[in-house]
Amino acid sequence: MITDEARIYVKAGKGGDGAISFRREKYVLKGGPDGGDGGKGGDVYLICSGNTHTLTDYARKKDWAAEDGERGRPKKQTGKNAEDLELPVPPGTVVTVGEDIIHDFQKENDKLLIAHGGRGGWGNTHFADAVHQTPYIAKRGTPGEEKELYLELKLIADVGLIGLPNAGKSTLLSRISNARPKIAAYPFTTLEPNLGVAHYHEKEFVVADIPGLISGASKGKGLGVKFLKHVERTKTLVHIVDINSSDIVSDYETIREELKAWSKDLSSKNEIVVLNKADTMPKKESQKIAKKISKELQKPVIVISAVSGSGVEELLKELAK
Repeated sequence: MITDEARIYVKAGKGGDGAISFRREKYVLKGGPDGGDGGKGGDVYLICSGNTHTLTDYARKKDWAAEDGERGRPKKQTGKNAEDLELPVPPGTVVTVGEDIIHDFQKENDKLLIAHGGRGGWGNTHFADAVHQTPYIAKRGTPGEEKELYLELKLIADVGLIGLPNAGKSTLLSRISNARPKIAAYPFTTLEPNLGVAHYHEKEFVVADIPGLISGASKGKGLGVKFLKHVERTKTLVHIVDINSSDIVSDYETIREELKAWSKDLSSKNEIVVLNKADTMPKKESQKIAKKISKELQKPVIVISAVSGSGVEELLKELAK
């Protein structure tokens, strides 16, 4: 399953404490202070990785901490700085702290410093003066920053396949791309978004199969509310309707209403209307239905069969545009 949200707690490393130390050499009777400074605590970074596709690791493990800096050493040696902690997140991850969205990862290797490591403390070398020549004083390292983060994944795709359950979205995705989603003849076969890469001549584009939406999805009914957010980033929507439906226009409008209720931006996206499962009837009948629906919706309609592949070439050509 795709894990697309997680709450985690990150803690940067504490700075190392400064050292209290004095020179101890054979022929030096009264060696001065030589305590070194503490090392810096590790920072915590989030980094966008193309090899990471879900937030599963962060659903399993909630607490992440960088290492502390090493304490100072004698002979004015500074403690070792701690290694930074880098947490990989998939492209499309939105990071929220409190009520504020602080970053939206979209490009690979994009890196965000999320928590600063603490500074190392001063050793007693810094506190020597004419009056206090043997200071037994050193500074402690400062604490690292601590933050609670809300991570939310919104898939990045060029094309989003939408429609009622069993409209044939998964079958179409498997037809036009390298994706192999689960396909069966019952509602809500798809319980998570599936991504595939489609090709048309020289062009390549990412297609996302968005799990079945139903009436009331934007208000939390069914599975839709969990996945509507994944439609937000797509450039073009392919709206698939079963050509065998007793009320094709109503099926179409059901999904359109849910898109509008979720976000006005969704309803303004490019949309291609597709009537699927044309292999279940004679070609003349499917073309007649398509002409009627196109007139009612006042939009072009493409007739396809995701099973046989008929009409898919025409659809890919439109998507490539």
